[in-house]
Amino acid sequence: MSDVERGITSNDTLARLALVIESRRAADPDKSYVARLFSKGHDAILKKIGEEATEVVMACKDGERGKIVGEVADLWFHSMLALTAHGLKPADVLKELERREGLSGLEEFASRKMQEREADGT
Repeated sequence: MSDVERGITSNDTLARLALVIESRRAADPDKSYVARLFSKGHDAILKKIGEEATEVVMACKDGERGKIVGEVADLWFHSMLALTAHGLKPADVLKELERREGLSGLEEFASRKMQEREADGT
């Protein structure tokens, strides 16, 4: 099935990348970085996310724009592996960001806290 048949436009880089990740998930770990991380289990993916997040912080402290972009790309990529591991897609995150659009950060935070308290019965 082509990207057009799947409803993915040429601008939908995250959706295309998610498809590549899903297709490589069960590939040969000796030939695919994605397959290698999945074969090592969730903790290996989570460790990479932590490493990449730290590298984003350090790149931002250095202030090199190209380095910041590269490190954020690495963080997004590894975060997409975690999404895939949990049966989620970039569209799920984008939908949540759209839901938050127009809310102040403080309103959104307060709303989440209220929902957590209601769920806990407190």
